[in-house]
Amino acid sequence: MAALRNIIDHRELIAVLAWKNITVRYKQAYLGIGWAIIKPLTLMLVFSLVRSFVTIPSGNVPYSVLAFAALLPWIFFQESASEGVLSIVGNAALIRKIYFPREVFPISSIVTKVVELAINMLVLAVLMWWSGIVPSAQIVWAPLIILYTMFVALMIALLGAAINVYYRDVGAALPVLLSLLMYASPVIYPLDLVKEKLLVHRAAGQWSDALYALYTLNPLAGIIDSFQNVVLRQLPPDFGALLPGMLLVAVMFPLSYLFFKRAETYFADVI
Repeated sequence: MAALRNIIDHRELIAVLAWKNITVRYKQAYLGIGWAIIKPLTLMLVFSLVRSFVTIPSGNVPYSVLAFAALLPWIFFQESASEGVLSIVGNAALIRKIYFPREVFPISSIVTKVVELAINMLVLAVLMWWSGIVPSAQIVWAPLIILYTMFVALMIALLGAAINVYYRDVGAALPVLLSLLMYASPVIYPLDLVKEKLLVHRAAGQWSDALYALYTLNPLAGIIDSFQNVVLRQLPPDFGALLPGMLLVAVMFPLSYLFFKRAETYFADVI
């Protein structure tokens, strides 16, 4: 409750920092915030090209739309976590001058990405209209799925930002690790394909159930699949796929926050 009060009390500062992040990033870019759209569109085209050589099932939804919907929560998570990890070191001057809760910086990094996500959601809506996809009432789950994604990103950002103050290798290594994690998440391929291989065809033999449980321990597996379900497939979230990751986040998020608060005492001295 104290942490929540800190965030509420400093909500204006979070908004100002988020706006600063947006203006600094796009101020002198010719395309401006249009760059936020270019990345998922480019990856969607690359994945669609790969799919022309490799069979990847997409059900009744066009693969390009399915891939774009998968990229939205993934890119939101990846960039929120990466920028959140760098946020403390990147605001060293402010940290040395005045005290306020340091979690404001990772949170403002995530709020910045919410703006970009909202723009990409409009692009997804256009793609759905073009493809004749009409969302059902299940789409009301989408904001909750995005909120859960924010918690996952903040968990990584708090832990990584605290360590990055002392070991700058974390900030350099995290984008590489998250890029590898994309291949362990149903971004290029749907989660149904993993289920079919492991739970139906038993591709890993006696280890199939354990490997599927390990796969869904990655919170992004359930997030991406559920987002596609509620937005495109007119289905409810797959709580079976969400539960392992949610349990992991429920355990790790408080530990991540406590570690961050313990470490922030020495940020001004070390940074």
